[in-house]
Amino acid sequence: MKQAPHSLTATEAVGAIASGRLSSVDLVKSCLARIDETDGAIHAWAYLDPDSALAQAAEADRIRKAGLATGPLHGVPVGLKDIIDTRDMPTQRGTQIFAGRQTDDDARIVEHLREAGAVIMGKTVTTELAFVHANETRNPHNPDYSPGGSSSGSAAAVAAQHVPLAIGTQTNGSVIRPASFCGTFGFKPTRGVISRSGLLQTSVSLDQVGCFGRTLADVALLTDAIGGYDQRDPCSFARPRPDMLAGAQAEAPVTPDLAWFDLPFYDRLTDDARDGLEAVLEILGPQVTRMSAADTLSNLVAVQARIHEYEICQHLAETFDAHWDMLSDTLKPIITRGRQISKIEYEDALAVKVSAEAFFADLFTEFDAIIAPSAAGEAPRFGDGTGDPIFCTLWTLAGLPCVTLPLLVGANDLPIGVQLIGPAEKDDRLLRTASWLQNHLAQAA
Repeated sequence: MKQAPHSLTATEAVGAIASGRLSSVDLVKSCLARIDETDGAIHAWAYLDPDSALAQAAEADRIRKAGLATGPLHGVPVGLKDIIDTRDMPTQRGTQIFAGRQTDDDARIVEHLREAGAVIMGKTVTTELAFVHANETRNPHNPDYSPGGSSSGSAAAVAAQHVPLAIGTQTNGSVIRPASFCGTFGFKPTRGVISRSGLLQTSVSLDQVGCFGRTLADVALLTDAIGGYDQRDPCSFARPRPDMLAGAQAEAPVTPDLAWFDLPFYDRLTDDARDGLEAVLEILGPQVTRMSAADTLSNLVAVQARIHEYEICQHLAETFDAHWDMLSDTLKPIITRGRQISKIEYEDALAVKVSAEAFFADLFTEFDAIIAPSAAGEAPRFGDGTGDPIFCTLWTLAGLPCVTLPLLVGANDLPIGVQLIGPAEKDDRLLRTASWLQNHLAQAA
């Protein structure tokens, strides 16, 4: 092939492998060479086993040549955030507390990946316990900047062309924000589409799985492969899922109607992000209805924080008690605050969460999607945190599907994403609207 295999999108790689124009072994070798060339500066990987990856790729090639059934991700490399359990690799959760930790079983989504024919390349770096304290990963566009978090390595690995696909998680803004900072597509489907069994649990009410890729079709393809009902996950729902790939590839039958909320915390946007978003809104013109947000909507930020902090203190109580001295100074005050939240305050927050879900369900009877910032602007400097997640908080709290598109560039030549949020369990329609937005803006350029 004239194009370097590691630079292919996932959908391109699937087609090339299926046709015999590319072997999985050659694709994996190209990805490993790319990692060897660039990861010394990026540090996207917490664990990488080249021999295992090549063995999986060779088996994928054998299966194809034998004429056996192949899956939707056959022979395609995928990176896993280092909170996702695998029986043949350590899962160390971004902390020395779990150094060398090994499990006997795969997470449910890893089982889905193996069934789909994917090559599990390794574990991507996450922040400490998938929360606020950054680890060593740098932004591939400029290593002086952060890739965001907590799915830091997953976003960086896709942006650096180490793998065409990677999986992350989001409890606040941990897929959409790093995708925005790294210039990839990021997609967090409706809560309950993808099982969380076998993942580090920080918030049973809020934790959600998401995907990184180079196109809308890529993130849709991966989501379709790993979605499914799991009775072990209390948020997983036992009914059919939307066909994500069909949605991403469909044309909108009518011009979508979008909503924009003028939220008080939008004053945290940088000038270049605000200017870029205003330019997008101007192009969209009457297709966007701008609305002033009620105070109750802004107050949902505190509701999300209360649920998250209370639940992480419950889920990881033994870890915090046994290893307090090994926790970062960034995390300790949050744990201390979370332990002061009463059960009544927590239950009140859960009730507000249910009300928020009902509010958005009503809103989407009038609109196809909400358009919003993905993050405050460009990535912050490395060492200055992983960025403000507040631009994702409301939608994550309500469990809504969200996608970020790499549409803007900031003053430092770093990417800035634009986010679309859709109605629950209508993820395919959200991806269709996102495809329409991409095409509409391209035609207006």
